[in-house]
Amino acid sequence: MPLPLPLPLYLLALAVFAMGTSEFMLAGLLPDLARDLGVSVGAAGALTSAFAVGMVVGAPLMAVLARGRSGRSGLLGFVLVFLAAHVAGALTGSFAVLLASRAVAALANAGFLALALTTATAMVPADRKARALAVLLGGTTVATVVGVPGGALLGAHAGWRAAFWAVAVLCVPAALGILRGVPATGAGREGASLRAEFSVLREPRLVRVLVLAALVNAATFGAFTFLAPVVTGPAGLGPAWVSVALVLFGAGSFAGVTAAGRLGDRHAGRLLAVGGPLLLAGWLALAVLADRPAALLALLLVQGALSFALGGTLIARILYEAAGAPALAGAYATAALNAGAVAGPLLAATALGRRTGPFLLGAGLVAAALAFAAVSGSRRGGPASRC
Repeated sequence: MPLPLPLPLYLLALAVFAMGTSEFMLAGLLPDLARDLGVSVGAAGALTSAFAVGMVVGAPLMAVLARGRSGRSGLLGFVLVFLAAHVAGALTGSFAVLLASRAVAALANAGFLALALTTATAMVPADRKARALAVLLGGTTVATVVGVPGGALLGAHAGWRAAFWAVAVLCVPAALGILRGVPATGAGREGASLRAEFSVLREPRLVRVLVLAALVNAATFGAFTFLAPVVTGPAGLGPAWVSVALVLFGAGSFAGVTAAGRLGDRHAGRLLAVGGPLLLAGWLALAVLADRPAALLALLLVQGALSFALGGTLIARILYEAAGAPALAGAYATAALNAGAVAGPLLAATALGRRTGPFLLGAGLVAAALAFAAVSGSRRGGPASRC
């Protein structure tokens, strides 16, 4: 019987829950926020992209800056900066200031996640990385099930600013948990020079998985960011149903991350080979059936599971392939995922002329990922499904 995972993993997941709630909650707040600040819904979607840009830039930058610090102090510092950024966002009446606060919060989130990924996997044996990551990323999926719909409901009744205040409050127990439960040591982040860690990026296998992760996450974020207009538009449902849709997507994502944790260490290739085509078919089905509420809600549950199963598996594969970069492996994974999160909403915003455009975009991005996996796999002379 396998040994239980260390308690500090769950404390890190609590912080990831707070940050995941913030990252995803705008999907249910965009219409209200856009009206309040006098911008279009498409422009308000730039808040998601600004957050993701900060994550892309901040992941390697913050990981390098935190390289000489203890795991506990680095993680705690990032959480406190994240808290302060949300207080500033809740107080401002300027869209530009809110945009800047999202970028600062993203830098803190990037540093935290990059450090947490390497800290989490250093706490467990080498063959349990995917399971440890499933616990950590479980914080994100619980955020989509509980935090994001809760934020949408809170925003609907008390305004979008209340949701920002709620995230700031969530950071307090997360900070206390890190302070009391996470070891002060760096958890194996030393041992290689920065030049050696950056040189890992020349490895074709690592580059391949980074590209796949970016494309899959672009599809997820492109569709998820503009989910509210689809629910209240083609589906003909009221605003309260946005929270239901978010809960279903989040419940599916939790199931997907759990599956990735159980299968990702030993069966990554098989999971990706089966899940990829199913994910493509699901986005196409959503584009066709978006005007049928029952089908829309059922497919959101399925797509949440498939998106996060593939995403979680690809994160684990990045950390395996980047084992020669103990301090920056988590940063590489974070940057790849958020490169997709930058591109996805920006591309989806251009497709809003057709309400189901974000779903069609998701299908196209997943198709591109499958084609890239097949071509790059054949060039290496190995099976395309192997990562």
